[in-house]
Amino acid sequence: MARFIISLSAMEKLLKKCGAPRVSENAKQALSEALEELGKKIGERSINFANHSGRKTIKAKDIKLALKESNI
Repeated sequence: MARFIISLSAMEKLLKKCGAPRVSENAKQALSEALEELGKKIGERSINFANHSGRKTIKAKDIKLALKESNI
């Protein structure tokens, strides 16, 4: 069994909030994997933006800029 950074119960809550009446274990796992991969990409880009600005601290504006750059 794989360990997820983002809990499967959180994935179920998110999908139910979007209107899903029922959520399979496979769906929860797939969403968790997808969001973790997206999070890693956004995190890497955010680090690059902070470094480019001469900072070690990641700020909300770095995350927002990275997300905007991802076209999501």
